[in-house]
Amino acid sequence: MPCSSWLSLAQGVEEILVAANLRGMQSLRQALPQGYLARAAEQLLNVQGSVLIGTGFPVLATFETDGPAGAIALYRYLEKQGSVAPTLVCGEPLFGKLQADFSCLELPLDAIADAEAYSREQLALWQPQLVVSIERPGLAADNRYYNMRGEDISQRCGCFDYFMRLASCPTIAIGDGGNEIGMGNVYQALAQLPITPSVTTVDELVIADVSNWAAYALVMLCCAARQQRWQDHLPLKDIFTYLSAHGSVDGVSRRNEHSEDNQPLEVTFKLLEQLDTLIRQYDSSVSVQ
Repeated sequence: MPCSSWLSLAQGVEEILVAANLRGMQSLRQALPQGYLARAAEQLLNVQGSVLIGTGFPVLATFETDGPAGAIALYRYLEKQGSVAPTLVCGEPLFGKLQADFSCLELPLDAIADAEAYSREQLALWQPQLVVSIERPGLAADNRYYNMRGEDISQRCGCFDYFMRLASCPTIAIGDGGNEIGMGNVYQALAQLPITPSVTTVDELVIADVSNWAAYALVMLCCAARQQRWQDHLPLKDIFTYLSAHGSVDGVSRRNEHSEDNQPLEVTFKLLEQLDTLIRQYDSSVSVQ
């Protein structure tokens, strides 16, 4: 069983991740079952074999930084653990930008009608032991995809929802607004937010003011549990330089810049410092055993 210090640390991280309350996630946290971040981290710590990580939210003709940056960080961390084989799952244009540098699986665009069969086929092929979604659009009740502005973006979306719905392994989703995969877990609570919510559910939903932040926090928690330096696993400047060179944009400003949801990287670095301070308070007492 997880020890009390581990659970307390994870709860403290949960609070920091929604402290700014940029899009109402602070109040939404009350609708989630207690200990969600600790359980998500434990899944990542215990997994072996294939892990599918879906990401990529379309913005205009390209993709936003929020999601891919966190997915790459998590991919790199899992890859270094030796017994895990991560794969990024995304649609164009992100797939075409990443496939030369990462193990990638393509999501066909505007193919919701065929998505169930395709997902079933790919799950049988990859045999994942964990499926993770980081800032992936989630199907709404009308079987369409919508962005934060209420615009129908279905034609530019690949469907990852059925990977989550059909997976026989644990599933984790990260979101920050209500229209992402996993938000079906708190569908009723989303009525208070100005969003067309997703209905797709997962085993464990993790929320943050910016989805990437939750991915970074999960890496940091895993490092804390294994007594590893998290700084060796989160080269954010390099990741954002890489994504920017491949045409990423901030999802809010829609500009090609080193920011995520209109939050400059300086804000992210301050958040990581907060998390680091909290982790240091627990030091070697942290254990999931």
